[in-house]
Amino acid sequence: MTDDLINVGVAEYYVTHNPHVLACFGLGSCVGVALYDKRKKVGGLAHIMLPDSKAITKQGNRGKYADTAIQDMLEEMERLGARRRDMNAKVVGGACMFSIPGAISPRNVPGPALGMQIGDRNIESVKNILKELGIPLKAEDTGGSHGRTMKFDISNGVVTISSIKHGLVEL
Repeated sequence: MTDDLINVGVAEYYVTHNPHVLACFGLGSCVGVALYDKRKKVGGLAHIMLPDSKAITKQGNRGKYADTAIQDMLEEMERLGARRRDMNAKVVGGACMFSIPGAISPRNVPGPALGMQIGDRNIESVKNILKELGIPLKAEDTGGSHGRTMKFDISNGVVTISSIKHGLVEL
């Protein structure tokens, strides 16, 4: 990986055609979504916090939500010459970082407590949006109960994940 590391903070995304390494540090329930066009070597990384902007009345930052962040990132990549048909995605994160007594799965939690399963909801939303946009999901390291750091090398499309629990994994 190159030495040119760019931190993509919570509720942000970054798109480039330069050989940078983009990173999302401390992914818990948030999901990192890497989009890559290997022909043009254009890539983007989003650090998504919430699944759907439509559920919020005062939306604010579009980088915060899966639906708007991925769409905006895709459009910016296309402006740099990337083609949707040449893109693929890698997805990391969406952990369940906190356990709630009696909340083993979202199905048995009535009412608003369902919102506590945000990692699962983020993963589901990201996958649905990628499918709607016709971008294949090439690899993922999602779910579980551990945090991760994700680094995405734009020069070759490799995503490296590090976590205390599982060490280094390459996608």
